[in-house]
Formats: sequence, structure tokens, C-alpha cells
Amino acid sequence: MRLKDLAEHLGLSPTTVSRALNNYPEVNEATRRRVAAAATALGYRPNASALRLATGRAGAIGLVLRGADELGPHMSEFLSGLGASMAHREIDVLVSTVASQQEELAAYRRLAASQKVDAVVLHSPTLRDERAELLLDLKIPFVLHGRTDIGHPVAWLDIDNTGALERATGHLLDLGHQRVALFNGLKGRTFSEHRELGYLAALSARGIPFDPALMVNSVFTDETAFRLAQFMLERRPRPTAFLAGSMMTALGIFRAIRQAGLELGRDISMIAHDDVFPYLNADNMYPTMSTTRSSIRQAGTRIAELIAQVLAGKHVEDVHEIWPVELVLRESSAPLRNP
Repeated sequence: MRLKDLAEHLGLSPTTVSRALNNYPEVNEATRRRVAAAATALGYRPNASALRLATGRAGAIGLVLRGADELGPHMSEFLSGLGASMAHREIDVLVSTVASQQEELAAYRRLAASQKVDAVVLHSPTLRDERAELLLDLKIPFVLHGRTDIGHPVAWLDIDNTGALERATGHLLDLGHQRVALFNGLKGRTFSEHRELGYLAALSARGIPFDPALMVNSVFTDETAFRLAQFMLERRPRPTAFLAGSMMTALGIFRAIRQAGLELGRDISMIAHDDVFPYLNADNMYPTMSTTRSSIRQAGTRIAELIAQVLAGKHVEDVHEIWPVELVLRESSAPLRNP
């Protein structure tokens, strides 16, 4: 089926159908949905080569990963959502790996010079991200997975990290826990700073002083979390509850709790952030894990849609989404037993 045939079937002009399929902002949502549904039902697929010739685009987006830590399960899930959504649009994802920040900046300059990509996904941003500033200078469209403040409007999708941690911390404090340890992400990352704000807000609201010995910033790995939790549990007074920045971190903390001869959900409580890994289900753990829950795969899918909108001409100041985070209470969080 040709574009002309699809347009005749819908009673629309080929231009309108083309703009609807490519997410142009001037096409209303009802028309966009109608065109997409008809294209799926009738098996219409645009000719990728013709589309690239007509638009002058490369038909690819870029993603630069720095270091082995960024090649873990979180990125795998994110790429699953991003890649599947881009494949549906016949757009490739070009992934580069680098060893340092300077190499990452150089990679963006190469992408700009080679014109191999139409846009970039920028992940794990810092509060004032140098990479975002460079991409603006290079005039490469991009969408942030997270937020930054560089004094210019940028497109972004984020979750409510502050609200999620404030609710989770507040819940543990209301259960009687006053020594709540936070295993946060790397210092300077926007999501880590926002989570810290939520944690501190919950403490402040209940008049509980902040103890810096109860907060650590590190990569989200099982082994790192195990060593840090092991050290904390040997101290006196020890924490009676943990906030784990990821399910991988929660696994390490859980190992340390068991090694200390303690029981999760009885002697120690924990709430973890769950990015919804298909192979690590909080409901199937023993005891079941209380979590703040938001799918990183769905975030990847949505960012692909937002990139399509930006490339279609939507203003970046109109591409701002913040997703609420669900607090799911299970067996791992319980009232304090031994004050």
C-alpha cells in the first residue's frame, strides 16, 4: 500500500496523512490516532529510503554510554523500550561507548560532524549538565531522561524522585523507624539530588535530625550495596530501615541483613526503587519487597515518542513530562520492633 492509497482510504490528503504519521504538532490527536490505526490495520509501512531522501534525515538517533556501570540492567531495560519504539518507526539506535566524560563530549562532536544521527538521548543528567550545553551549541536535537538546568529550555522526561523518596521515607518514619539509611545514586546526578531532597524533607517534617552517616552515594550494584550495608549494620546504633536506590542495591542490602543474622521485614525494614525488571519481581521475593515503582522500559518507549515529536517541530519547552511514582507496600516494611 502506498501513502496515496492510505490517504484515499481515509478521505484525507497525502500531506495530512504523512504529517500525522510523523507526529507533526499541527495534526490534532484524533486525526493522528485515526491515521495510525488505519496504517496498522491496512499494513502500511513508509519506505524508509524514500523518507530519508525526502526529509534529509539520517534515520537514526544516538546514545553514548560512559563506563561499564552504564551498561547494566537499567540501561538494558531502557534500551528495550527505546529500541522497540524506534524500530516501529524504522529508525535505528546508534550506541557508542566511551571511557570518560571528555571522550563522551568528543563523541557528540563526531556525531554532529558526521551527521549520522538526527537526535540524541541524554541520560543520567547532572544538575547543570555540560553535555546538554554542548548539544545545544552543536544544534543536535535531544531529549533528556531526567532533568537539568542550563538556563535554556530543553526537552525532558523524568519521574517524581523527590515525591517518591519523601513518601517512602515518611512511611518508614511513621512506622517508628528513626534511623533510616538511604542508599542513593552518584552525587551530582539530578535524580540522586532530587531523592536526597525528598529524604531530607520527610526527616524535617517529623523533626528528626539528619545523620550523614546514614546516607551513601554509589553505583547501583549488588556487591557495592552489600559492602556498604555490612559496614552500617556493624555500627551501633545501627539503622533499622533502608531505602535502596534500585532493586540491584536491594539485593546487596538483603544479603548483608541475612549475614548479620537479621530478618528482613522483622528486624530490619526496607523499601527499594523498582524499575520493573522482568527477571526481578518484587512480588516474588521472600519477603515481598515494598517499592517505589516506575517502569524504565516504559520511559524508553515514551522518550522515543518525544524524540519523534521534537523532530517533527514541537517546541522543546512543550516537551516536559514528570511521571508520578507509585508506592507499593509489601512485607519488607514493618513497624519498628526494638526501639
